[in-house]
Amino acid sequence: MLLAADKGDITTIIGGIAPDWGPFGQLGNEARVMIEVVMAVAILLCLGIAIWGAAKQRIGATALRDTFSAEQGKGLIVAGLTGVFIIGSLGTLFTIVYGMAV
Repeated sequence: MLLAADKGDITTIIGGIAPDWGPFGQLGNEARVMIEVVMAVAILLCLGIAIWGAAKQRIGATALRDTFSAEQGKGLIVAGLTGVFIIGSLGTLFTIVYGMAV
């Protein structure tokens, strides 16, 4: 009677759901790390834009009573969070598109 699964670790579990890099599967390890660093910097930049927009909206709406600044802040929040979503899902999108083309 078998009560537990075979031995494994967390990479066995999450390795099955992680994208396989699709067209970038043949890249070297250094190139993958560089792509990940660029994407991480872009995500941090987009989060910074969203935070700047939130501050601009808050300051414009309360302290200065400037409706134009508050509207600009809303636009920056939406743009920053949209950028985070798009960049965060690029690996999955590349894998899906590459899988459909093959």
